[in-house]
Amino acid sequence: MPVFILAIFLSAFLLFQVQPIIARFILPWYGGSPAVWTTCMLFFQIGLLAGYAYAHVLVSLFRKSPKIQAAVHLFALLCACALLPIAPPESLRPTGTEGTPALGIVKLLFFTVGLPYLTIAASGPLLQHWFSETFPGKSPYRLYAVSNFGSLLGLLSYPFVFEPIFRLATQTWIWSGTFLVYTVLAILCGYVLLRKGSATAHDSKKEEESLTPPLFSARILWVTFAACGSVLLIALTSQMCQDVAVVPFLWVLPLALYLITFIISFDHSRWYYRPVWIPLAALSIYALVYLMNQQFADEEVYIGLQILIYSMTLFTTCMICHGEMVRLKPHPRFLTSFYLSVSFGGALGGLFVSQVAPRIFDGYWEVHFILLLVVLLTAFQLFRSYRTGLWKVATACVAVIALFFLSSGLLRHYNDLRDGSIDVRRGFYGVLRVYQGNVDTEDVYRSLYHGRISHGRQYLDDQYRDLATTYYGENSGVGALFQFHPNRIDDDAKKPMHVGVVGLGIGTLATHMQENDAIRFYEINSQVEDVARGYFSYLADCKGDVEVVLGDGRISMENELKAEQPQKFDALFVDAFSGDSIPIHLLTREAFDIYFQHLNPDGVLVVHITNLHLNLSDPVRRLSDHFGYTAVRVIEDPDYDVVFHSYYSEWVLITRNEEFLSTLDQKRLTTEWDTREPEDLFWTDDYSNLLDVIE
Repeated sequence: MPVFILAIFLSAFLLFQVQPIIARFILPWYGGSPAVWTTCMLFFQIGLLAGYAYAHVLVSLFRKSPKIQAAVHLFALLCACALLPIAPPESLRPTGTEGTPALGIVKLLFFTVGLPYLTIAASGPLLQHWFSETFPGKSPYRLYAVSNFGSLLGLLSYPFVFEPIFRLATQTWIWSGTFLVYTVLAILCGYVLLRKGSATAHDSKKEEESLTPPLFSARILWVTFAACGSVLLIALTSQMCQDVAVVPFLWVLPLALYLITFIISFDHSRWYYRPVWIPLAALSIYALVYLMNQQFADEEVYIGLQILIYSMTLFTTCMICHGEMVRLKPHPRFLTSFYLSVSFGGALGGLFVSQVAPRIFDGYWEVHFILLLVVLLTAFQLFRSYRTGLWKVATACVAVIALFFLSSGLLRHYNDLRDGSIDVRRGFYGVLRVYQGNVDTEDVYRSLYHGRISHGRQYLDDQYRDLATTYYGENSGVGALFQFHPNRIDDDAKKPMHVGVVGLGIGTLATHMQENDAIRFYEINSQVEDVARGYFSYLADCKGDVEVVLGDGRISMENELKAEQPQKFDALFVDAFSGDSIPIHLLTREAFDIYFQHLNPDGVLVVHITNLHLNLSDPVRRLSDHFGYTAVRVIEDPDYDVVFHSYYSEWVLITRNEEFLSTLDQKRLTTEWDTREPEDLFWTDDYSNLLDVIE
């Protein structure tokens, strides 16, 4: 029995730890978008479904031939071992010009971890079936709780143990070595099955064969509740990453809570007590609706409170979904069928969020949809469980009242987001919204929002049309560079400037160009260029030459170096934001090495680190020191009663140009660092940890 427990635990540990490892590995290859994790989740859910289907078919076809079951599965495991280690090869790295990133991610994952993942996904239901054959009379369902505990430990150990201590390449080798250990344990389980199973299980088989299969309605509910839990997990995770940062911790935390609900539900039916969990879920949902309606409030809700509300909503609602599902679980004879239905529901939920919702919704409305659906399903389950008419009427009345208040709150949030919007579009990289404000006044303006973060504003009146607004005004780090760069202030030898920008936004930086200047924008999202040219005029009105290069900025510049085409920028801006944070792959040693190769010897690298939740100054300073450059900080904190067009901004200017640094110092434009020496946060493609910079 301990061999089965350990094998099931280890397979689950591997199953869920491979997810953040591989997702973290390929995140820099696909622009650091939250959609990378969403796509990975879809692949892993489909892989889980395939594994469960494989286990179900194997058991169904060869129920009376355990030798064939063991032989087939052990052969599959040995084939998977031949594909180790799991590190994605450079040959599968995208070029940056692919049209559909999601397909590239799925292809990469299939060839990298496809077979190993399928075999360990199948191990849960298959080894539990072998267990029930070997130890008749003992329920295998508690082993599902063991399995989910292994999954939970695999997840939680990643951001707190493996990511901070081991580099990515080492993580893939550790995982691959552990997979070999699991293979040995699975072989031992097969040996125990063949030695004991046929002798001990014979008497119980006749009784099991007479059992009535589960009703079709029960199977539909298994799938539906599993799908709801999956949608809740992925939708709320995406929302958190969009508003905070694309960081493994915010992938792992929701998934860990999701697994804990499985552990509690499957351990024993007494843990899911409706009078406790349903009121807790109701309170959590209404707290989330309140938080969503504070999206554009003047005061930012503390990050810890935001994460707590999202987490509690996910935990309590998934507890209802999985608790109700387990109340309907069948006899162990139908175990593989039950798990197949559960995994099918999970895959359906993943498909809905990653593929269907972006096509039918122009915003993250799946959160609204799933909250309403969970309330309806809960009311339905309560209604059908009561036998007296009085309780049925009371349940219906409470459900109507709850739906009324929930719908009102969600409708308010929907209207707030749509009010003033003249264009909303959704794609792989998130939701873009063009907002028009101060209509019918001379201060009428348009803003571009990515999620809830402003990516630029332009006033439409002719007297303000060319004004550099938001983070790019004359008193910001951007203004300091263009006012006092040697190419601008040397009247006797003025030279045109060649400027590079990673991240287009609405093209506000183009307002700083003069005649004969050239500015080259790198933009990963083609929808951003469409919006910038269709609703704003900064690019069209630019006095210099403008070029937009589509594709991930870092990959595009790397390809230019391979083609021996360094751009020789006088200034290079790193200003690409995914939600409220610069994607992590743009702030590593390898990224800075590419930037400096594109700079002139006296050029300036300008990094935008304005952020609600992350202090990125220390990693940037460490990288500057590593390459022998000097970094200074320029902060603009405008008085909004006087300055109407500028936002608070924080820029880091990095250069070896002593003349430029001296000028900034003389003009008293720089701001002292918070600490004399930066923290030891040296980020590479192989190692980074955003937990260290969360404020």
